Amino acid sequence: MTVMLEDIAAELISRAGGVKRYMVAVAGPPGAGKSTLADNLASALHAKGESAEVLPMDGFHMDNAILIERGQLARKGIPETFDIRAFLDIVKAVRPGDQEVLVPVFDRSRELAIASARVVSPDHRFIIVEGNYLLFSQGKWAELEGMFDYSIMLAPPIEVLEERLWARWKGYDLDDKAAQAKVYENDLPNGRLILGNRRPADLTIEIVQD
Repeated sequence: MTVMLEDIAAELISRAGGVKRYMVAVAGPPGAGKSTLADNLASALHAKGESAEVLPMDGFHMDNAILIERGQLARKGIPETFDIRAFLDIVKAVRPGDQEVLVPVFDRSRELAIASARVVSPDHRFIIVEGNYLLFSQGKWAELEGMFDYSIMLAPPIEVLEERLWARWKGYDLDDKAAQAKVYENDLPNGRLILGNRRPADLTIEIVQD
């Protein structure tokens, strides 16, 4: 993966040329390794003398109180449980690279989004946006088309996702029943939805090493 990261970083720098702001999407289903790839890619760009910041889509989860009221808490993570309007506004604000933008970050251990937790500065040339629905072709998510200069789709086999999702939720000390509900009633169905309704990416990676 190190060699691949270096190759991707070199490709992005080549494509970006002399532009002030270059937007990269890292999309894929839950458990695909998006946040790890985004963070490592930012580090690879830093190592090549570039400035980069990660903008995670998870910061736009609706609050649990709203999801409880709507009867959607058990399906947290489906397209309807994100504040897509706010996310679109942030991406549009970040894209020109002419102002500082504060973005929210999701704390998975507490299952809540923390407002204004990360700064996207005009000095950051590469913005790596990572999230499930960046290449999703349905609903308002389709309005993201054309907002990214380069897109990466992580599409591991379902059995790989299943293994990683089990490890994720067991890592949060959920019992088998609760972990099973998270994996089989929410995350894997979301993953199939994402993989089955995606726009083409500039780069698709089917096997992502941890």
